[in-house]
Amino acid sequence: MSTDPTQVKSRMIFAPAVTRRRLQLRISERRLLLVLGDVLASLLAVFVAAAIWSYVGRRAFLSDTLIESWLWFVVLPLLWVIVANANGFYELALAARRDLSFQKLVQITLQVSLIYVFIFFFSPVNSLPRLFILYYAAASFFLVTLLRMLNPSVIGWAVSARSALIVGTDWATETILEALRKEAPEAYQVVGIIGREEEVGQVIRDVPVIGSSADLMNYVLRDQVREIVLTSTRELPGDLFQAVMDAYERGVTITPMPILYERITERVPVEHVGSAWAVVLPIGDKPALTVYGFQKRLMDLILSGAAGLVFALLLPFIALAIRLDSRGPIFYSQVRVGRNGRYFEILKFRTMIADAEKFTGAVFAEANDPRVTRVGRFLRKSRLDELPQIINILRGEMSVIGPRPERPEHVQRLQQSIPFYRTRHVIRPGLTGWAQVRYRYGADDHDALMKLQYDLYYIRHQSALLDLTILIRTVGRVLTMAGQ
Repeated sequence: MSTDPTQVKSRMIFAPAVTRRRLQLRISERRLLLVLGDVLASLLAVFVAAAIWSYVGRRAFLSDTLIESWLWFVVLPLLWVIVANANGFYELALAARRDLSFQKLVQITLQVSLIYVFIFFFSPVNSLPRLFILYYAAASFFLVTLLRMLNPSVIGWAVSARSALIVGTDWATETILEALRKEAPEAYQVVGIIGREEEVGQVIRDVPVIGSSADLMNYVLRDQVREIVLTSTRELPGDLFQAVMDAYERGVTITPMPILYERITERVPVEHVGSAWAVVLPIGDKPALTVYGFQKRLMDLILSGAAGLVFALLLPFIALAIRLDSRGPIFYSQVRVGRNGRYFEILKFRTMIADAEKFTGAVFAEANDPRVTRVGRFLRKSRLDELPQIINILRGEMSVIGPRPERPEHVQRLQQSIPFYRTRHVIRPGLTGWAQVRYRYGADDHDALMKLQYDLYYIRHQSALLDLTILIRTVGRVLTMAGQ
C-alpha cells in the first residue's frame, strides 16, 4: 500500500466525471456481445461460402445452393462458437489484445476445418460438399478478424468501461484490483476506493482511497457509478451500510468481491470467502436423479469404452518401452481420495524409477523431476500414462471430467491450510478437469490452492457445455504435448 496518490498509472483509473451516457455492460454481457459478433460473422461466412460454391459449380444460387446448404447455417456457427469458447476466445483479457486474438483465430479456423474434414472422410460419398469448408474457413477468418480489429470503432461509441467503486481496504481489495487488471483490463473503470476517514489519500494497487462512507453517494452520482464491489464479507458498519443501501435504491449493482472475482477469473477465491460460505458450497436439496448426472455417466462409459480400444492397441508397445527403459513394473497403483472421501487405487503406467519415494516419502511431482524416466517423460507429456484410469472410470471410482484425485497424505495436510479443500470431494474425481486445462502442473501447496479455486468453479457450474469445453481443451493439450 502506498500513500502517494500521484502514482496512479493503472488502466482502471481514478476518472473525472463522466460527461456522456454510454452503456456500461456487465462481464456476461460483454462476452455475449463477442459471441453474437462471431455468430453474425459465421452466418455471413456460410452465405459467402455458398455463393462461391454455387459460382464455381455453376449452380442456381437461390433455388439449389441455399436450399441444400440450409443446415450449414445452423451447424457451422454452432461449431464455431463451441470451438472458440473451448479455446478461450471469449475471455476479456484475450479479446483486449489483438495479437493474441489473431493467434487464437488461426487455431480456431484450423480446428473447425479439421473437424469438418474428419466428418467428410467418414461420410457417404457425395453427401458433403468437398470445397465448401475451404470457402467457409477463409470467409469466417476474414470476417471475424475484421470484427475483432474494428471492435472499438464499431461498438466503442455505445459502450464504455463499467464505472465501479470498491468498498473496503483489506487484502481482498488488492486481489480484486489485480484480477480486474489482468483478466478484464477494459471492462471496468474503478473510480476509487471507499475506506475509513484516516485512510483517505492512500493508494492501493494504483487506485486511491477517495473517501469514506459519507462521500460514497457523491461519487456514485458524480461518476455515474453502476457497480459497488464489497471486499469484506463481514458485517458493514451502520453508516456504510446505509450509504450502500442508498446507492442500491438508485439502481447501483452491489456485488461481493468473491462473486465478481469468480465471474472474471472463472475460479472461486476460497481464501477471501470468509463467512460467505454459500459462495463455495453448492447449496440446495439435490435430486437423486438428474438429466445431467445420467448424461455425464453415459458419456463416461462411451468415452472410456472408446479409449479402451486405444489402450488395447497401444498396451504392447508402451509395456515394452517401459521395460526396456528401466527396471520395475509396467503399471503403477496409488491410493487416492475419491468421492465423499472414500479411498481407491488409481491405475497408471509407471513413469518414474522404481521406489521413487523410498527416501522422500509422499511429495508432489515437479517439473523436470529427475525421478521420471525417459519413456515416462514422453508418456506424461502425451498424457498416455493416464490411459489405465479408464478402468477406474468403468468401476465408477472416477469420471472423465472432475477434480484430479489427490493422495491422502496431501489431502490431510492441505485440509489444515486451505479453506474448503474438502469440498472438491463432493463429486467424482476426473481423468481431466477445469484446473488441468486452465492451470499449470501443481508442484506445491500454492499450486494446490490455485487448482482448488478452479475445481470449485467447476463444481458450482457443472454442465454439459463446460464438460465439452474441458474435453476439447484436453485434446488440444494432448496434441501439443503440453502435459508434464
